Amino acid sequence: MKKLLIAMMLAMPMVIAAQDNTWEQVQINQQDQKYLVGAVPEVNGQVVFSTTINAPGKNAQQIYDILHKELQTMTQEPNQIEQSRLTLEDKDNHQVVASFQEWLVFKNKPLNLDRTRFLYQIICDCKDGKADIKLNRIVYIYDEERDMTTYKAEEWINDKYGLNKKQTKLARVSGKFRRKTIDRVDYIFNRFTQLLQK
Repeated sequence: MKKLLIAMMLAMPMVIAAQDNTWEQVQINQQDQKYLVGAVPEVNGQVVFSTTINAPGKNAQQIYDILHKELQTMTQEPNQIEQSRLTLEDKDNHQVVASFQEWLVFKNKPLNLDRTRFLYQIICDCKDGKADIKLNRIVYIYDEERDMTTYKAEEWINDKYGLNKKQTKLARVSGKFRRKTIDRVDYIFNRFTQLLQK
């Protein structure tokens, strides 16, 4: 028993170090309003987050170079899993696509790690003066250590499943996935906006 306890104590720093959500900022008393109806957009039945970022004074090639470099950097961040990579690098048409697998951590306390593997794709279509960006193909692989379950965003975080029946608050279980996903998307889009509008 003593050896088991010592082994568990030695393994704890590795588990804690593996969870790095540096992109995430804790916000106290955060309102749920931004997570309610319409916060998760659907196009033809698929969850697709999209934005157009204006980049005054930059041509398509410059925008492509900035976003290509940033996506490459993102694939190497500590919260990424080794399958994160660039999947399309079309310099002639100024389009870059990346697929990501990373950890979304809901709770990280001693002996209580609640997280999901978060898979998604980012498509950047660069034009003179702007970039059209989409984040789609969202999948969650949850509870891998015990009873692994896979969820598609369309069956888990959209308005039908991610909110209660009255659509006045987040659903009990899928709501945490919805909140973290929206926060992550907002972070990525804001990061791109800051880079392109420098």
